[in-house]
Order: sequence, then C-alpha cells, then structure tokens
Amino acid sequence: MSDLARLRRVRDRIDREYAQPLDVEALARDAHMSAGHLSRQFRLAYGESPYGYLMTRRIERAMALLRRGDLTVTEVCFAVGCSSLGTFSTRFTELVGMPPSAYRTQAALATAGMPSCVAKQVTRPIRNREAPSSGRT
Repeated sequence: MSDLARLRRVRDRIDREYAQPLDVEALARDAHMSAGHLSRQFRLAYGESPYGYLMTRRIERAMALLRRGDLTVTEVCFAVGCSSLGTFSTRFTELVGMPPSAYRTQAALATAGMPSCVAKQVTRPIRNREAPSSGRT
C-alpha cells in the first residue's frame, strides 16, 4: 500500500512539474525507491513507464500550446520541458500521428470555435500505443 501512495506522489509530481528537467533516477530517489523498482511498479499501476507518462504529459500540453497558435514549434518544445527538438518531434509524431507543425495547422482549423475543454478531449493523444497510421508510406 505504501508503494501505491508513493507512485501516486510520483505521478502527481510529473503532472505538476512536467516542464522541469525530470528523470527517473531523481523521481525514484525522492520516492525512496530504486529506479528499476519505480519503473516496474509505475508500469504495473499506470500502464506505462514514468518516462513514457512524462512525455505523454508534455505532448498533451504541447498540443494545447500549438492549438493556440502564438508560439513556434521550437518555443513549444522548450516550454513543455523538452531539451531536444528532434526527440520532441519524434515523440509527438508517434503519439499524435503527425508532426507538430502539421498538427498546429490542422488543429487550428479543426477546433476553431470549440470550447477549450472540448478541444482538449477531442485532440487527446493516444496513450500506450502509437497513433493509427495515416495510410501514407
């Protein structure tokens, strides 16, 4: 039971501090667990690794910022805590099914006039699996 409470605190910390430099070692140390134990238990409890959860959280926030349209893809990348534009773009494409620049263009059109709370649900990234292919090869 104490592991579950610690895992909840780790998840809550990721949700709060997603834009900060976080790594599994530091999260595990703060939860008084080894990194391996944290990763295994987190995956059992939430269906993905702490790093995967962190990146999904960052991509969710990036999607919201890109829908706003007032920041460049590079500015969004750094605003959500990613330090590599290449890694950000790759992970974004895996989760969303299109590169951030294409998403920015399409999402602005698709969610125009939609309340932000509805747009967030409609455009939520797919967790634990890659986005469906767009049919292009």
